Formats: sequence, structure tokens, C-alpha cells
Amino acid sequence: MSTIPSVTLNNGVRIPQLGFGVWQVPDAEAATAVRTAIEAGYRSIDTAAIYENEAGTGQAIAAAGVPREELFITTKLWNSGTRDWSGLQGQDAVLHAFDESLAKLGLDYIDLYLIHWPRPMHGTFLNIWKAFEKLYAEGRVKAVGVSNFGPQQLDALRQESSIVPVLNQVELHPHFPQHELREYHAAHGIATEAWSPLGQGKELLTEPELVKIAEKHGRTVAQVVLRWHLQSGIIAIPKSVTPSRIRENIDVLGFELDAEDLSAIAGVATGKRLGPDPQEFDWS
Repeated sequence: MSTIPSVTLNNGVRIPQLGFGVWQVPDAEAATAVRTAIEAGYRSIDTAAIYENEAGTGQAIAAAGVPREELFITTKLWNSGTRDWSGLQGQDAVLHAFDESLAKLGLDYIDLYLIHWPRPMHGTFLNIWKAFEKLYAEGRVKAVGVSNFGPQQLDALRQESSIVPVLNQVELHPHFPQHELREYHAAHGIATEAWSPLGQGKELLTEPELVKIAEKHGRTVAQVVLRWHLQSGIIAIPKSVTPSRIRENIDVLGFELDAEDLSAIAGVATGKRLGPDPQEFDWS
């Protein structure tokens, strides 16, 4: 299988452009799914504290037989209202949460640690970022970034910190291509990573225009969509627990979308989210 291309982040760390996500994968199934993904060729694995499958993910990593330095492991801080994220107490809570994730994963370091949601109505993400700076300075994490942040929160981080997030993981797929946010990222050296890159397998995978493109290339619609992410410079983390689909999703390097294909894909954009609006979301 061809080597998955990588993206160089703003601190020089390289991340595979196609990774494996484990959102909604039960912990008992995570070990098998992640092991299958690694065997299929994935080297980037994306989990989060709130997914409650870091332990299963860690078991797969330990059993995979792949050198640790060849893997890129991402997890996320669940910065909900269950803890106080203000002041020194909040920073200590971040460090404690990081230690919990590290222990569950059974690792000595994390490649990428993300703030899961901005929760802008509380204004605590800047204080959380101070703890992230400490983790990065100590080498316990190779890179730090955010998830679901908008330009206003990213501006605040850039103004208050010398460390610019390496990436922002957001909902992104052909129905919701996030053009303006991607332009902002490009202007400020922030990589774009897509969660739900396949639109959660709903209406997107039955779009007539995408079906035509898939038939043209002898591929599945999912492969066409993931190929679109790669050619658009987006990092994608598709999720599946089905071995055949896990392998199918990584088999996207043997063809290329042409200008006509890309134009047709641009035409299916609806601007509608599947998930919540991060500027309003506050799950406590």
C-alpha cells in the first residue's frame, strides 16, 4: 500500500493526512478496531477522554507491534463544566486530566493534545491553554492544538500566547466545507483537520453527483470524499468498526479527482452542520 501523505505542522511535527477516528466506538471494541486500522496501514489514531475508549485504544497500540515513534496519537481534554477551569486550579485540572488520559493509553507521551470545545461563554480556554503550554514545554506532548474553535477564539490564543495551535479539528465534509475557516487557518499557519469527514455516512454518501464521480473512478463514494479531503489539504480521520470499510477508507491513493470532479463536489455544499454550533455549545 502506498504511503499516506503527511502534513507538516507549524512546529515542524509531521502528522499523517489520513488517520483513524474512534468516536462512538465502545471501549470493548476499540482494541480490535484500532488494531485492524494499524494493520491496514493507519499510523494516526484519534481518540478523546469523553469517548471513554482510551484504554481500548492503548491496548491496540501496545499489541500492534509497531514502533511508538511511527505512530501519531491524538487525544483531547474534555473541558466541560464538571471541573473548574479557571485560575491555577483550572490549570492543575488540565494536568490531572492529561495524566489520566496518558495512563489509560499506556503511553509516555502524546503526539497531539487538543482542547475539545471552546465553550466561549465561559472564557476559560485561555487559562487551559497555559497548562497546554506547560505540557508542551515539558515534552509530554509533541504538539498542542484545539477542536471546534472559531476565528475569534483562535485570535485570542494568538494574541495571548507565543504558541499558535498546530491545528483545529472541526466538522468538515463536502456538505459543510468551512471555506472561510480554512482560509483563516491557512493565513495563520494552522492545519485543518476534519471530524465526521464522511458526513457521518448520512445523506452525503448518496449524493447523486458523488455517486457519478465514484462510478467514473470505480471507487466508493466514501473513497471519493476522502480523496477530496486529501487533495484539499485537509487532514481527515474517518471512523468505522467494520474491517472492510477500515481498509477501504485508507485505499484512496491510487486515483485522483480532476477539475470537473472537484467542481461537482463543490456544488453539493449545503452549509448545514451535523453537529452543534461550537459558539453555542456548552455541555456541562
